[in-house]
Amino acid sequence: MARHVVAAEIAGTVFKLEVAAGASVLAGAVLIILESMKMEIPVEAPIAGKIAEVLVSEGQAIAEGQSLAVIEG
Repeated sequence: MARHVVAAEIAGTVFKLEVAAGASVLAGAVLIILESMKMEIPVEAPIAGKIAEVLVSEGQAIAEGQSLAVIEG
């Protein structure tokens, strides 16, 4: 099974986790909402599959390119 790492496209803070490990997701589903410069930016699943790991927690500061979650699909 292929593993796909979902990375942050922008630096900011993890505002809300919309999924947990073990959840099944469709491509385009919102996984995490980031906050940057007072804007909420949804991070969507690039592929359908199962969330293998969520690598961040709510309130955590993240860097651009940082791994956020892993999807097996």
